[in-house]
Amino acid sequence: MLFDRDGNRMTPTHAVKRDTRYHYYVSHPRITKERTKSSTRLRIPAAEIEQLVTSRVRQWLLDPGNLYQATRLPDLAAQRRFVAGAAAIGKGWPELPRARQRALLTRLIERIDVAADQIDIHVRPTRLGPLLDVVPLPSATDDEPQILSVPVRLRRAGREITMRIDGTDPFATAKPDARLIRLLIRARRFNAALVGSDGVPFAALARREGVSPSYFTRLVRLSYLAPDILQAILDGRQPPDLSADKLLAHSRLPLAWWDQRAVLGFIGTPS
Repeated sequence: MLFDRDGNRMTPTHAVKRDTRYHYYVSHPRITKERTKSSTRLRIPAAEIEQLVTSRVRQWLLDPGNLYQATRLPDLAAQRRFVAGAAAIGKGWPELPRARQRALLTRLIERIDVAADQIDIHVRPTRLGPLLDVVPLPSATDDEPQILSVPVRLRRAGREITMRIDGTDPFATAKPDARLIRLLIRARRFNAALVGSDGVPFAALARREGVSPSYFTRLVRLSYLAPDILQAILDGRQPPDLSADKLLAHSRLPLAWWDQRAVLGFIGTPS
């Protein structure tokens, strides 16, 4: 399942230092001693890469935009149940038994490629359907893999190559952006004022709120963001470059939720 950048299968192994056992994944040539100048001889700490892969797949399960993109089901109701079921697994992941977690990962992941600067996790989204008992498995021609990429850094240590993995668990470090959340709360308040205004002009409503008519209008538009985008921001799972200033700059967002996800970077982002 795990391959290095030369296409060599990586094998689990361990080493003992001072009575402590350290687990690794190493390139097959390193195990078989088929060492050439071109062989990678990659060694990766097992705990770090397993946590990284698990966290990235869990992020994917919680990302409605990616799931809608990957599973274009003809039945919209079934697709919504599919997305809701995936989100339930993602949210409840820490409470799942280890055997259940491993079974889900084994089912979903086709292979993992370790490149020079990133790890590519190949998942088959449609394999999630039978696990959720929500949708039937489409034909093989429709079962296109999706690649979840995670940046990493390779580092040479003597004659070997090791991997530096930083921030392996985004769920441990995810922190909601207070400015973004305040902006969304204010947008909802402005929208509520508009709905209950009984025809009061925008300019008068803006004066009540102590802002310009232009700013009032921009914030009202932000109250129509897709529910999954709002939830991601509340959870701190928005794209890293999405700040309050950037969201305001995109205040003329399309009303279609799919287009909003694309414009704001909620489709195909690992964070």
